[in-house]
Amino acid sequence: MTHDQHEHDHHHDHHAGHGHGHSHGPASYGRAFAIGVTLNLLIVAAELVFGYLANSLSLISDAAHNFTDVIGLLLAWGGAWLAARQPTARYTYGFRRASILAALGNAALLLVATGGILIEAAHRFQNPEPIATGTVMAVAALGIVVNGATALMFMSGRKDDLNIKGAFLHMVGDTGISLGVVVGAALVAATGWLWLDPAISVVIALAILWSSWGLARDSINLALDAIPREINHEAVQSYLRGLPGVSEVHDLHIWAMSTTETALTAHLVRPGAGLDDRMLHEACRQLELRFKIRHATLQIEAGDTELRCHLAPAHVV
Repeated sequence: MTHDQHEHDHHHDHHAGHGHGHSHGPASYGRAFAIGVTLNLLIVAAELVFGYLANSLSLISDAAHNFTDVIGLLLAWGGAWLAARQPTARYTYGFRRASILAALGNAALLLVATGGILIEAAHRFQNPEPIATGTVMAVAALGIVVNGATALMFMSGRKDDLNIKGAFLHMVGDTGISLGVVVGAALVAATGWLWLDPAISVVIALAILWSSWGLARDSINLALDAIPREINHEAVQSYLRGLPGVSEVHDLHIWAMSTTETALTAHLVRPGAGLDDRMLHEACRQLELRFKIRHATLQIEAGDTELRCHLAPAHVV
Protein backbone atom coordinates (compact mmCIF):
# COMPACT_ATOMS: atom_id res chain seq x y z
CA MET A 1 0.00 0.00 0.00
CA THR A 2 1.29 3.39 -0.90
CA HIS A 3 0.08 6.25 1.16
CA ASP A 4 1.15 9.70 2.13
CA GLN A 5 1.06 10.75 5.74
CA HIS A 6 0.58 14.34 6.68
CA GLU A 7 0.60 15.68 10.21
CA HIS A 8 -0.83 19.09 10.80
CA ASP A 9 -0.27 20.43 14.30
CA HIS A 10 -2.23 23.65 14.53
CA HIS A 11 -0.28 25.60 17.16
CA HIS A 12 -0.92 29.03 18.63
CA ASP A 13 0.51 30.73 21.67
CA HIS A 14 -1.99 30.04 24.45
CA HIS A 15 -1.62 30.74 28.14
CA ALA A 16 -2.99 28.43 30.81
CA GLY A 17 -6.73 28.75 31.14
CA HIS A 18 -7.21 30.49 27.76
CA GLY A 19 -8.82 27.63 25.86
CA HIS A 20 -8.83 27.54 22.06
CA GLY A 21 -8.13 31.08 21.07
CA HIS A 22 -11.75 32.22 21.25
CA SER A 23 -11.86 33.28 24.88
CA HIS A 24 -12.26 36.87 25.91
CA GLY A 25 -11.06 36.31 29.46
CA PRO A 26 -7.63 37.19 30.79
CA ALA A 27 -4.70 35.29 29.29
CA SER A 28 -3.65 33.96 32.68
CA TYR A 29 -5.64 33.28 35.83
CA GLY A 30 -2.59 33.15 38.08
CA ARG A 31 -3.56 36.36 39.87
CA ALA A 32 -7.15 35.19 40.28
CA PHE A 33 -5.96 31.87 41.73
CA ALA A 34 -3.60 33.63 44.14
CA ILE A 35 -6.29 36.03 45.38
CA GLY A 36 -8.89 33.27 45.57
CA VAL A 37 -6.62 30.95 47.58
CA THR A 38 -5.61 33.73 50.00
CA LEU A 39 -9.16 34.93 50.62
CA ASN A 40 -10.51 31.42 51.06
CA LEU A 41 -7.73 30.46 53.48
CA LEU A 42 -8.68 33.47 55.59
CA ILE A 43 -12.37 32.54 55.58
CA VAL A 44 -11.51 28.90 56.42
CA ALA A 45 -9.50 30.04 59.44
CA ALA A 46 -12.28 32.36 60.57
CA GLU A 47 -14.97 29.69 60.17
CA LEU A 48 -12.96 27.06 62.03
CA VAL A 49 -12.16 29.36 64.96
CA PHE A 50 -15.59 30.91 65.30
CA GLY A 51 -17.37 27.66 64.44
CA TYR A 52 -15.58 26.01 67.36
CA LEU A 53 -16.27 28.94 69.69
CA ALA A 54 -19.93 29.11 68.59
CA ASN A 55 -20.28 25.30 68.71
CA SER A 56 -21.71 25.32 65.17
CA LEU A 57 -21.26 22.18 63.09
CA SER A 58 -22.71 23.86 60.01
CA LEU A 59 -20.05 26.60 60.19
CA ILE A 60 -17.29 24.03 60.71
CA SER A 61 -18.72 22.00 57.80
CA ASP A 62 -18.63 25.08 55.61
CA ALA A 63 -15.00 25.61 56.66
CA ALA A 64 -14.18 22.01 55.67
CA HIS A 65 -15.85 22.53 52.31
CA ASN A 66 -14.02 25.81 51.74
CA PHE A 67 -10.71 24.14 52.62
CA THR A 68 -11.26 21.43 50.01
CA ASP A 69 -11.91 24.24 47.56
CA VAL A 70 -8.60 25.86 48.54
CA ILE A 71 -6.89 22.55 47.76
CA GLY A 72 -8.90 22.35 44.57
CA LEU A 73 -7.84 25.84 43.54
CA LEU A 74 -4.21 24.94 44.24
CA LEU A 75 -4.53 21.74 42.21
CA ALA A 76 -6.18 23.60 39.34
CA TRP A 77 -3.54 26.34 39.51
CA GLY A 78 -0.74 23.78 39.47
CA GLY A 79 -2.40 21.84 36.66
CA ALA A 80 -2.79 24.99 34.57
CA TRP A 81 0.85 25.92 35.19
CA LEU A 82 2.09 22.45 34.21
CA ALA A 83 -0.15 22.38 31.14
CA ALA A 84 1.64 25.49 29.87
CA ARG A 85 5.08 23.89 30.09
CA GLN A 86 6.86 23.02 26.86
CA PRO A 87 7.06 19.40 25.60
CA THR A 88 10.24 17.40 26.24
CA ALA A 89 11.84 14.38 24.60
CA ARG A 90 10.14 12.17 27.21
CA TYR A 91 6.84 14.07 27.55
CA THR A 92 6.15 14.80 23.89
CA TYR A 93 2.72 16.29 24.63
CA GLY A 94 4.15 18.33 27.48
CA PHE A 95 2.27 18.18 30.79
CA ARG A 96 -1.17 19.08 29.50
CA ARG A 97 -2.87 16.12 31.18
CA ALA A 98 -1.87 17.50 34.59
CA SER A 99 -5.02 19.64 34.47
CA ILE A 100 -7.13 16.46 34.17
CA LEU A 101 -5.29 14.86 37.09
CA ALA A 102 -5.93 18.03 39.11
CA ALA A 103 -9.66 17.71 38.46
CA LEU A 104 -9.56 14.06 39.57
CA GLY A 105 -7.74 14.97 42.78
CA ASN A 106 -10.19 17.76 43.48
CA ALA A 107 -13.16 15.41 43.09
CA ALA A 108 -11.59 12.85 45.45
CA LEU A 109 -11.01 15.51 48.12
CA LEU A 110 -14.60 16.67 47.90
CA LEU A 111 -15.93 13.13 48.33
CA VAL A 112 -13.77 12.58 51.42
CA ALA A 113 -14.96 15.87 52.92
CA THR A 114 -18.57 14.85 52.29
CA GLY A 115 -18.16 11.62 54.26
CA GLY A 116 -16.60 13.41 57.23
CA ILE A 117 -19.39 15.99 57.40
CA LEU A 118 -22.15 13.34 57.25
CA ILE A 119 -20.57 11.28 60.04
CA GLU A 120 -20.24 14.30 62.33
CA ALA A 121 -23.80 15.42 61.51
CA ALA A 122 -25.14 12.00 62.54
CA HIS A 123 -23.41 12.36 65.91
CA ARG A 124 -24.80 15.87 66.38
CA PHE A 125 -28.35 14.73 65.59
CA GLN A 126 -28.07 12.29 68.51
CA ASN A 127 -26.60 14.91 70.84
CA PRO A 128 -27.76 18.40 69.77
CA GLU A 129 -25.91 21.31 71.34
CA PRO A 130 -26.68 25.07 71.48
CA ILE A 131 -24.85 27.40 69.10
CA ALA A 132 -23.98 31.12 69.12
CA THR A 133 -26.22 32.08 66.22
CA GLY A 134 -25.04 35.70 65.98
CA THR A 135 -21.40 34.67 65.51
CA VAL A 136 -22.36 32.00 62.98
CA MET A 137 -24.36 34.44 60.86
CA ALA A 138 -21.62 37.08 60.89
CA VAL A 139 -18.84 34.71 59.81
CA ALA A 140 -20.99 32.96 57.20
CA ALA A 141 -21.97 36.36 55.78
CA LEU A 142 -18.27 37.09 55.33
CA GLY A 143 -18.05 33.79 53.45
CA ILE A 144 -20.76 34.97 51.06
CA VAL A 145 -18.71 38.07 50.21
CA VAL A 146 -15.40 36.20 49.81
CA ASN A 147 -16.78 33.31 47.75
CA GLY A 148 -18.89 35.62 45.59
CA ALA A 149 -15.89 37.85 44.83
CA THR A 150 -13.74 34.82 43.99
CA ALA A 151 -16.42 33.44 41.64
CA LEU A 152 -16.52 36.73 39.74
CA MET A 153 -12.78 36.48 39.01
CA PHE A 154 -13.28 33.17 37.20
CA MET A 155 -16.54 34.05 35.45
CA SER A 156 -15.00 35.11 32.12
CA GLY A 157 -13.10 31.83 31.60
CA ARG A 158 -15.70 29.31 32.70
CA LYS A 159 -16.75 28.40 29.13
CA ASP A 160 -13.29 27.47 27.84
CA ASP A 161 -11.56 25.49 30.57
CA LEU A 162 -12.84 22.69 32.82
CA ASN A 163 -10.44 23.81 35.56
CA ILE A 164 -11.68 27.40 35.48
CA LYS A 165 -15.28 26.21 35.20
CA GLY A 166 -14.76 23.95 38.21
CA ALA A 167 -13.29 26.80 40.24
CA PHE A 168 -16.16 29.08 39.25
CA LEU A 169 -18.88 26.55 40.06
CA HIS A 170 -17.31 25.71 43.42
CA MET A 171 -17.17 29.35 44.41
CA VAL A 172 -20.78 29.93 43.32
CA GLY A 173 -21.80 26.83 45.26
CA ASP A 174 -19.89 28.02 48.33
CA THR A 175 -21.69 31.35 48.15
CA GLY A 176 -25.00 29.53 48.24
CA ILE A 177 -23.88 27.23 51.05
CA SER A 178 -22.70 30.15 53.18
CA LEU A 179 -26.09 31.72 52.58
CA GLY A 180 -27.65 28.48 53.81
CA VAL A 181 -25.60 28.64 57.00
CA VAL A 182 -26.82 32.20 57.64
CA VAL A 183 -30.43 31.16 57.08
CA GLY A 184 -30.02 28.06 59.28
CA ALA A 185 -28.53 30.04 62.15
CA ALA A 186 -31.33 32.59 61.87
CA LEU A 187 -33.92 29.81 62.05
CA VAL A 188 -32.23 28.29 65.12
CA ALA A 189 -32.27 31.71 66.79
CA ALA A 190 -35.95 32.18 65.93
CA THR A 191 -37.21 28.69 66.77
CA GLY A 192 -34.69 27.21 69.18
CA TRP A 193 -34.61 24.01 67.11
CA LEU A 194 -31.02 22.83 67.61
CA TRP A 195 -31.40 20.00 65.09
CA LEU A 196 -31.42 22.61 62.31
CA ASP A 197 -27.63 23.08 62.66
CA PRO A 198 -26.70 19.45 61.75
CA ALA A 199 -29.55 19.44 59.21
CA ILE A 200 -27.90 22.35 57.40
CA SER A 201 -24.63 20.35 57.51
CA VAL A 202 -26.34 17.46 55.74
CA VAL A 203 -27.62 19.86 53.06
CA ILE A 204 -24.05 21.19 52.65
CA ALA A 205 -22.71 17.63 52.34
CA LEU A 206 -25.31 16.74 49.70
CA ALA A 207 -24.45 19.93 47.77
CA ILE A 208 -20.76 18.94 47.84
CA LEU A 209 -21.65 15.41 46.70
CA TRP A 210 -23.74 16.75 43.83
CA SER A 211 -21.03 19.09 42.57
CA SER A 212 -18.17 16.64 43.06
CA TRP A 213 -20.03 13.81 41.31
CA GLY A 214 -20.22 15.78 38.08
CA LEU A 215 -16.59 16.82 38.39
CA ALA A 216 -15.50 13.24 39.09
CA ARG A 217 -17.50 11.90 36.14
CA ASP A 218 -16.10 14.44 33.68
CA SER A 219 -12.49 14.12 34.87
CA ILE A 220 -12.61 10.31 34.84
CA ASN A 221 -14.02 10.38 31.31
CA LEU A 222 -11.21 12.68 30.16
CA ALA A 223 -8.60 10.51 31.90
CA LEU A 224 -9.97 7.50 29.99
CA ASP A 225 -9.65 9.39 26.69
CA ALA A 226 -13.40 9.73 26.20
CA ILE A 227 -14.54 12.27 23.63
CA PRO A 228 -15.14 15.61 25.37
CA ARG A 229 -18.85 16.07 26.03
CA GLU A 230 -19.20 19.13 23.79
CA ILE A 231 -17.88 17.31 20.67
CA ASN A 232 -20.18 15.18 18.49
CA HIS A 233 -18.31 12.17 17.11
CA GLU A 234 -20.78 11.64 14.25
CA ALA A 235 -20.59 15.29 13.23
CA VAL A 236 -16.79 15.19 13.06
CA GLN A 237 -16.84 11.94 11.09
CA SER A 238 -19.44 13.34 8.70
CA TYR A 239 -17.33 16.45 8.11
CA LEU A 240 -14.21 14.40 7.32
CA ARG A 241 -16.16 12.12 4.97
CA GLY A 242 -17.34 15.19 3.09
CA LEU A 243 -13.82 16.41 2.32
CA PRO A 244 -12.88 16.52 -1.40
CA GLY A 245 -11.90 13.10 -2.74
CA VAL A 246 -12.43 11.26 0.56
CA SER A 247 -14.22 7.92 0.13
CA GLU A 248 -13.69 6.53 3.62
CA VAL A 249 -12.70 7.61 7.12
CA HIS A 250 -11.36 5.10 9.63
CA ASP A 251 -9.25 4.87 12.79
CA LEU A 252 -10.84 8.11 14.00
CA HIS A 253 -9.88 8.99 17.57
CA ILE A 254 -10.80 12.14 19.51
CA TRP A 255 -9.53 12.76 23.03
CA ALA A 256 -8.70 15.54 25.47
CA MET A 257 -5.03 16.45 25.75
CA SER A 258 -5.93 18.71 28.67
CA THR A 259 -8.97 20.51 30.01
CA THR A 260 -8.57 23.10 27.24
CA GLU A 261 -7.19 21.20 24.23
CA THR A 262 -8.62 18.38 22.13
CA ALA A 263 -6.67 16.15 19.75
CA LEU A 264 -7.75 14.05 16.79
CA THR A 265 -6.19 11.39 14.58
CA ALA A 266 -7.83 9.82 11.53
CA HIS A 267 -7.06 7.97 8.31
CA LEU A 268 -8.62 9.46 5.17
CA VAL A 269 -8.91 7.26 2.07
CA ARG A 270 -8.60 9.34 -1.13
CA PRO A 271 -8.27 7.01 -4.16
CA GLY A 272 -6.08 8.56 -6.82
CA ALA A 273 -6.19 11.99 -5.20
CA GLY A 274 -2.71 12.00 -3.70
CA LEU A 275 -1.41 14.47 -1.16
CA ASP A 276 -3.08 17.89 -1.03
CA ASP A 277 -1.52 20.21 1.53
CA ARG A 278 -4.08 22.94 0.90
CA MET A 279 -7.00 20.58 1.60
CA LEU A 280 -5.34 19.24 4.75
CA HIS A 281 -4.57 22.72 6.04
CA GLU A 282 -8.17 23.81 5.50
CA ALA A 283 -9.50 20.61 7.10
CA CYS A 284 -7.46 21.21 10.24
CA ARG A 285 -8.54 24.85 10.32
CA GLN A 286 -12.20 23.84 10.09
CA LEU A 287 -11.80 21.18 12.77
CA GLU A 288 -10.64 23.92 15.13
CA LEU A 289 -13.28 26.46 14.11
CA ARG A 290 -16.21 24.03 14.10
CA PHE A 291 -15.31 21.58 16.86
CA LYS A 292 -12.49 23.28 18.83
CA ILE A 293 -10.13 20.44 17.92
CA ARG A 294 -6.82 22.26 17.64
CA HIS A 295 -4.36 19.35 17.37
CA ALA A 296 -5.34 17.22 14.35
CA THR A 297 -3.23 14.55 12.66
CA LEU A 298 -4.62 13.23 9.35
CA GLN A 299 -3.13 10.32 7.41
CA ILE A 300 -3.92 10.06 3.69
CA GLU A 301 -4.27 6.61 2.09
CA ALA A 302 -4.68 5.69 -1.56
CA GLY A 303 -7.14 2.91 -0.71
CA ASP A 304 -5.28 0.04 -2.41
CA THR A 305 -7.57 -2.96 -1.86
CA GLU A 306 -4.66 -5.41 -1.87
CA LEU A 307 -2.92 -3.62 0.98
CA ARG A 308 -5.91 -2.69 3.10
CA CYS A 309 -5.01 -0.67 6.21
CA HIS A 310 -5.00 -3.05 9.19
CA LEU A 311 -6.60 -0.32 11.33
CA ALA A 312 -9.61 0.08 9.02
CA PRO A 313 -12.00 -2.36 10.80
CA ALA A 314 -14.18 -0.57 13.34
CA HIS A 315 -13.28 -3.02 16.14
CA VAL A 316 -9.52 -2.49 15.74
CA VAL A 317 -7.82 0.14 17.92
